[in-house]
Amino acid sequence: MTPKETLNAYKERLEAYLDALPLSGAPDQLKEAMRYSLLGGGKRLRGCLLLMACEMAGGTVSEALPFAAALEMIHAYSLIHDDLPAMDNDTLRRGKPTNHVVFGEAMAILAGDGLLTHAFEIMAASDHPRAFRALGEIARAAGVGGMLGGQVLDVTNEGAAPEKALVEAIQRGKTAALLTAPVTAGLILGGADEKQIEAGRAYGYHLGMAFQIVDDILDVEGDPALMGKTLGKDEAEGKLTWPACVGLSQAKRDAAAHIDAAVKALDVFGGAADGLKALAYSSLHRVQ
Repeated sequence: MTPKETLNAYKERLEAYLDALPLSGAPDQLKEAMRYSLLGGGKRLRGCLLLMACEMAGGTVSEALPFAAALEMIHAYSLIHDDLPAMDNDTLRRGKPTNHVVFGEAMAILAGDGLLTHAFEIMAASDHPRAFRALGEIARAAGVGGMLGGQVLDVTNEGAAPEKALVEAIQRGKTAALLTAPVTAGLILGGADEKQIEAGRAYGYHLGMAFQIVDDILDVEGDPALMGKTLGKDEAEGKLTWPACVGLSQAKRDAAAHIDAAVKALDVFGGAADGLKALAYSSLHRVQ
């Protein structure tokens, strides 16, 4: 199968699992707002990375699905909050009105909170023997030393002069952390040893850095119809991006170097890593 076909096979399993989640106890309006963003499309990259890593280490998709779903819930919550007027003030996400446009700001905030907390409820309910170590990986990546910390640096440094060290810190936190945790958590669930887990950590970091650089490039020269959101906002709002630091040509070279490093990190897995390696290369040439 091609990398896209492989990803779609994992995505179908994950989509079915997400669609069947009961969101027990949520009032109807909250449930509607949560499902609007959770089931609103997307690549499901984070969840699929976890499933692929778990299988690569010898585990099964079925035991990893709650954790893959939790990652997608955390990602959906972060997008809801990121789109709010107090943050990026976006009105389109994946070609559809953003959550706060449809449900109002208060309900959007609560829907994000609901997705975040329900994600941890799902993981904590797992009887997998390594569930809490995997949960810890995801919690750290989503928390103050990971995605949240990166977002704080992002919003508090708008308009600042672009410096490579600062931009790297922002992108390591707000993007790479939540692309690394799926790999390490998946490997933990699959029974990988410490050397393999650290190799997965290196892969996730470099994949995440390349992914954000490509995102930054697409904000400059992407197709708005394919991206499903307003482009050109990074420069207009003084966002610190890698192209702003080094220019578009160098940014493209740096993204390619990160992908090469990500792929090399997986050599310890031999042929079992072919799927994750192909996914990394394909992410370099994405158009959305």
